[in-house]
Amino acid sequence: MSEQITGAQSLVHSLEAAGVTDVFGIPGGAILPLYDPLFDSSIRHILVRHEQAGGHAAEGYAAASGRVGVCLATSGPGATNLVTPIADAHMDSVPMVAITGQVPSSSIGTDAFQEADIRGITMPITKHNYLVTNADDIPRAIAEAFYLASSGRPGPVLVDVSKDALQALTTFDWPTSVSLPGYHPVTKPHSKQIREAAKMILASKQPVLYVGGGTIRANASESLRQLADITGIPVVTTLMARGVFPDSHPQNLGMPGMHGTVAAVGALQKSDLLITLGARFDDRVTGKLSTFAPNAAVIHADIDPAEIGKNRVADIPIVGDLAEIIPELVAAIKVEQASGAVGEYEGWWAQLNRLRTTYPLGYDLPDDGTLSPQYVIERLGDISGPDSIYAAGVGQHQMWAAQFVKYEKPRTWLNSGGLGTMGYSVPAAMGAKVAMPDTTVWAIDGDGCFQMTNQELATCTINEIPIKVALINNSSLGMVRQWQTLFYNSRYSNTDLHSHRFPDFVKLAEAYGCYGLQCDSAEQVDATIEKALGMNDAPVVIDFIVHRDAMVWPMVAAGASNDELMVARSMAPEWGSDD
Repeated sequence: MSEQITGAQSLVHSLEAAGVTDVFGIPGGAILPLYDPLFDSSIRHILVRHEQAGGHAAEGYAAASGRVGVCLATSGPGATNLVTPIADAHMDSVPMVAITGQVPSSSIGTDAFQEADIRGITMPITKHNYLVTNADDIPRAIAEAFYLASSGRPGPVLVDVSKDALQALTTFDWPTSVSLPGYHPVTKPHSKQIREAAKMILASKQPVLYVGGGTIRANASESLRQLADITGIPVVTTLMARGVFPDSHPQNLGMPGMHGTVAAVGALQKSDLLITLGARFDDRVTGKLSTFAPNAAVIHADIDPAEIGKNRVADIPIVGDLAEIIPELVAAIKVEQASGAVGEYEGWWAQLNRLRTTYPLGYDLPDDGTLSPQYVIERLGDISGPDSIYAAGVGQHQMWAAQFVKYEKPRTWLNSGGLGTMGYSVPAAMGAKVAMPDTTVWAIDGDGCFQMTNQELATCTINEIPIKVALINNSSLGMVRQWQTLFYNSRYSNTDLHSHRFPDFVKLAEAYGCYGLQCDSAEQVDATIEKALGMNDAPVVIDFIVHRDAMVWPMVAAGASNDELMVARSMAPEWGSDD
């Protein structure tokens, strides 16, 4: 007869069987039975200061490593504090398992103390979720949760476990296989569609490889490089795909979209064929959808069939795993090329190179001698280099980090793309550093975002997680201020944070056991960054006091056509002639 153990012990054994080595969480009444056997487990539990940070840390862990991130919370407010990171993971296809305690099953539905229907609340923002009230069901639910989170289109899965199920006696029986009728992600593409796509690519005159974050999630960076090399087609990488294709590659036109390069936006607008890989025609890329890439046919390859045709009709839809699709596409193109079909893109490249030369990505230095935020971020990327991981908050600093750090490798750029969650950076950097302890990890944060989750510096100090924070302090909610400048006649309603005076970020860092540095001049930037890189026995916070009126350019106003791209407050001219 199998040994009788508690449901909580069974849950810990299940996490160990799933290969979990690190979790982020906070105990509380309903989840407390789990914390006793966790005390004896090999799993490292990192006690965060807020459940939202635990969720973002799990996201950062997953995005940096490719493994499933795990967070724990108790019932009621503990669980509802996970809603934001769960929604964030859902939007950005991050594999995550969130485990929450629930009130005893006999109390469910009675408005018991710290009761919340977290399963109902998160149903629209999870791949799947569970309410487990029988201890015998715990191993199966955990096994299925990890399979669902990491297979197909990755995403978050919630497992809510009632307190009595954690306390009840059961036997541990880890399933040897997972059977989920109705869940069969298609990974192998249809060969006929691959062949048709290869022919269409070589017949086009102005094609673009429009590459999204799904390419990173699929670990398809190397095969993407092959596809680009054998075709010579220009590549644009969305905000979520930065690093999947080297910035140093001559075919990389940069990031498209609301704050994309002129060359990338122009390439999509003038294209006759979009080869869309793991991207979802997001509104921040397309601008006004009806005017997006008006003359382009579309090949759309994605693991999620729901994305194909959702925003833009695909002429050739390809459902499958990009890790399988791209190599098959490369092979099919080679067959076509061997029979004499060769893409002719000289005229196309002439147009795009004119845009690249005429409108390079750049910035003006402030007239008053104050520190340029773009310069800070550019120097940070140059000095720390492409082997570092950069986790950004949300706003102007996020866009500058996407624009001015040079990314050469996948999983080195972490950000909240779909949900745009302020407060993401510090806990995500913490999670990334736990997953990749030998890698330098920077949180590039704004003074607004930083003040939402900076309490996790205590977590980092106590647990010896030496992240580095580059605080781009413009004393404002910068992106909102930019919109107020452009669209609200410079009426700065409630965007002044007074962060140049309150709080003193150097003292705050030191209060949390971190190194605190400050820099307010261009002459100090390099030395300050190099000093921070030499401090590896505790977290480092650099308070960069920067010019408050710097703006993110280029810019397409929300809801406008990409043809109305603005470059430093002036319209970009026509994309260029076809000659």
